[in-house]
Parts: sequence; C-alpha cells; structure tokens
Amino acid sequence: MPPHNLTTDTWLLDVRALGCGYGDGNVVSDVSFALGHGDIGCLLGPSGCGKSTILRALAGFLPVSEGEIRLNGQAISLPGRTTPPEKRRIGMVFQDYALFPHLTIAENVGFGLKGMKRGERHAKVMELLQLVHLQDLADQYPHQLSGGQQQRVALARALAPEPTLILLDEPFSNLDADLRRRLSLDVRDILKDLGISALLVTHDQQEAFAMCDQVAVLKDGRVQQWDVPYNLYHEPANRFVAGFIGQGAFIPGRATGPDTIDSELGHLVGNRAYRWQPGTLLDVLIRPDDIVYDEESELQPRVVEKTFAGTSTLYRFHMSEDTEFEALFRSHLDFRLGEHVPVRVEADHLIAFERT
Repeated sequence: MPPHNLTTDTWLLDVRALGCGYGDGNVVSDVSFALGHGDIGCLLGPSGCGKSTILRALAGFLPVSEGEIRLNGQAISLPGRTTPPEKRRIGMVFQDYALFPHLTIAENVGFGLKGMKRGERHAKVMELLQLVHLQDLADQYPHQLSGGQQQRVALARALAPEPTLILLDEPFSNLDADLRRRLSLDVRDILKDLGISALLVTHDQQEAFAMCDQVAVLKDGRVQQWDVPYNLYHEPANRFVAGFIGQGAFIPGRATGPDTIDSELGHLVGNRAYRWQPGTLLDVLIRPDDIVYDEESELQPRVVEKTFAGTSTLYRFHMSEDTEFEALFRSHLDFRLGEHVPVRVEADHLIAFERT
C-alpha cells in the first residue's frame, strides 16, 4: 500500500483496492500499490498470478469491477467508468514487439506522430532512433533486424508520443539470456535518462531486481508485498515471498527466545526480535549465502549435489531427513559428492515463520 502520509496526487500511478477479471469473476482482488515519478516498478510472480490482467486494466483494455486506478492524480479507471486507452498517455511495449512488417523502422517509430509536420516528425523519429542506437537502420524493415533490435524499435515507438507511463509486458522473454540482461539494463538507463516512469511485467526475478526500483510479488491475484528488491530478499512479508524470491530451503527449528532458534545447524540468533514464545516450532529459511566454509566447525553435512558455475559452485547438503540446504562457495573450494564439509551459519538476516 502507498504510505498513508502521502496524498493521492503525490504519486504518478496510484492503484487502490483494484479488482478486475473476465466474465463474472475477478482474477485479481484488493490490489494496491503506487509508483513515483521517474520510478520503474515491476509486477512479479508465477504464471497465472494476475500480472497481465493488472497490466491490461492499467492500459485501459479491461474495465475494473472494484477500486480505482489514478494517473497523475486523475482517476482513469473506476467501476463503470474507463478512460479509453488512446486518451491515457500510456505507452506499451509488447512481448512480441508488434511492429508493422510493411513499414520501415522510421515509419514504425513515427506511426503515432501523424499530427506533426513532416520535418518535425522526421527529426523526432531520428532523435528516438539515436536514443536506442538504431539511427543507421532507419530505412530497414523489421524482418531485417534481430530480436533485440526489434525490441528497441518497439521501445522507441512507445516513447514517441511522450507518454506519462510506459507498460512493459514481458518485453525480453523472446531473447536469449545474455541479450535479456544487456537490453534490460539499456532500457532502464534510457527510461532513467528521460525521467519516464515504467511498469514491467515479468516472471524473471533477476530481470526485476536489476531493472526496477519497486517490485510487487503476486500470488493468486493478490499483492503479497510491494517493496524494494533488497527488502523482498532480506525482509519478506510472508512465507510465500520468502520461498519465491531467491534461492533457499526451509529447515525445522524451535524458538528459545524472541530472536533465538535452535536447529540442526546450531543455535541461530536473529537480527530482529520476533514475538515467539519459547518452544514455538518454526521453519527457518537458509539461503546459499548464509552458509560459510569453516575448517574449525563441528557441523559437517554431506554433499549430495553440486552445480559448477565458473566462479562459484552451488552445493546441496544433507543433514538429516528433515534438513537439506544449499551453499554457494567460490569454485576453488572443490568438494566431492558424499564428502562431509565443515560449515557454519552466518545469517545477517534471519528469516523464520511459525510452522503451521
């Protein structure tokens, strides 16, 4: 939810208690978040969680049944009243680029600028193509460009009418992993340089964290947490967020105080006080970066799986039937399958939830 001490007009985009869907039922319910001017936000979650439904409502393609959407302080979607998409000043970049195959790159970018004089339109188009580093390809056609280049054209076309907000619907999903990373950072830099706000839809956590200032984690049509990436990882609001974000495994534990836990990995001390009563059964999240190699440790779990990744190796360790966890070590620490390795827990942010 947006902080209560800020007015609706403070935000560029303000979504409050949104409910919408198809037919008689809602796909998303009670969805609230707010995006500041110049910020890049993200809707992140597994398939079917409602990300694209929210995006369609923001674009004006889908009416809302509950709540409201406000842009620059003006209501653009209310139950029974929807501002048409073409009057929202919202640009959209699609997963499949949606370029016109019979138009040149320059004609695609200038498609929404028909009200301008020819000379002004040409200057604007070339300015945008230079911004996305495609000025030398203005006379080419979409089929002559790579996927990454086509997505840059789609971004330039969305920027051409100078929108208030850009919506990005899984725009990099058709690209290979390396190009996705590079292009997502390039797009972030372009949007930040122009001061344009954007909302990205993705299921890729790395993409969301690298590109976005704020991220909404969704499950079953509801926002579980809207926060900065650091807090989603280190201060998850609930067990779903804790398990969905990053890597990790839950191990059993028992509270010995408001911030201390006994477990098979030893006595764990939290960085904040919970309200557990001593003896409360807990599930403790152990992330790979919580485990460090320690030659002096008496804790020696067995290696059951290893994945080499160049500079590092991800190990899966087995302690007992109820306790398995992962650790990420520098690759020069090379352990064999079945080997017992001395480790200790060094969890600066201890995350645990009462067992249900």
